[in-house]
Amino acid sequence: MDPVIYGPGEGEHHDAGSAQIFIKAAGEHTGGSFFLAESTLAPGFAGPPPHRHRGLHDMFYVLEGTLTLRLGGQEIEAGPGSFACVPPGVVHTFRNDSEGPVRLLNFNTPAGWENYMRDLAAASSDGPPAPEEIAKIASRYDFRLAD
Repeated sequence: MDPVIYGPGEGEHHDAGSAQIFIKAAGEHTGGSFFLAESTLAPGFAGPPPHRHRGLHDMFYVLEGTLTLRLGGQEIEAGPGSFACVPPGVVHTFRNDSEGPVRLLNFNTPAGWENYMRDLAAASSDGPPAPEEIAKIASRYDFRLAD
C-alpha cells in the first residue's frame, strides 16, 4: 500500500442529502483494518434509525457543534472534543438537533463501512432515499435495526 495524505476538504467526497462525507481512509488504504470519514451534518439531520452492529466498532469524535448520541438507554449531547466508542451489539444512533452544523470524525473497525456510505450517497443523488431504500442498502452491511 502507498501512503494516503488528504488536506482539509479533501478525500473521497459524497453528498448524502443533509450530510457531506469525506472518506479519508478506507479498507483499500488500511489493509481492511479500519474506515475513517469526516462528515458535516446539517442542522436537523435526523440520523439513522436506532441500530446495532454485529462485529463493527462504531466511533465518533466531534470536531465542531453538538452531536446528539443515543448509546443504549443513554442520550448525550456531545460537544467538540467528545469521543464515543460503540462496541458491537449496542443499540445506537446519532442526530443533529442544533441550529448549526456538526462536523465529526467517524471511525469504524474493521473496514467496510465505506461501501455503505458510497451506496447511500449513490441512492441520494436524486434526493433523499425512501426508508425502504435505506433499509435495503443497510441490509447488505453490518447494520441491524434495533428491536
